[in-house]
Amino acid sequence: MNPKVIIFDFDGTIADSLGVLVDISNRLAVQFGYKQTSLAELAQIQNLTSREIIKQSGISIFKVPFLVKKVKAELSSEIETLDLFPGMKEALIELHRLGNKLVIISSNSKSNIVAFLEHNNLADIFYYIYSGSTIFGKDKVINRFLKQENIDITDAIYVGDETRDIESAKKSNVMAIAVSWGFNTKQVLAKQNPDFLIEEPSELVDILKQNKVSAR
Repeated sequence: MNPKVIIFDFDGTIADSLGVLVDISNRLAVQFGYKQTSLAELAQIQNLTSREIIKQSGISIFKVPFLVKKVKAELSSEIETLDLFPGMKEALIELHRLGNKLVIISSNSKSNIVAFLEHNNLADIFYYIYSGSTIFGKDKVINRFLKQENIDITDAIYVGDETRDIESAKKSNVMAIAVSWGFNTKQVLAKQNPDFLIEEPSELVDILKQNKVSAR
């Protein structure tokens, strides 16, 4: 196999943080002027795109960056309570062992991500971690990273759990792998036409080992 640069989203892709993030968001609802989300509503909004969710919530788009900053701060005290998705740790270790460079690009804070990785003994296998306000601008971050590190787009893969992740990968012309175990449902992810849509972390290893990425 040819080693690749594999760019991961963090929340919902590596870390199972949905429940904690919903709790934090509901606590901040009054302060930021949007509706709280019940469990029943959560199941429904998982079938919506990121833009549709923001529109339905009623929050002003101008408040979103401030909300994200507040959520990251609140999450810092709970980051070590989060779990990896089943099979993800083994997949990450194997992907690294095979010579791939592992990267995280996330709107979560770098300190939160590093604390989580250190708690799970995974900090040493990641080549690069970028944190920033990337709600709808991950493609710009991806492009900047690829240019900075002199990485050809054919050597890069993006792995995420939301429609906006697939959108960003496509804008950056890198392979998009959508995972069905995170926030958005398999059905709504499929509508975005990712290059691969997987249900188990072990499938990431299979895709790389079988050199399926070269057939894009």
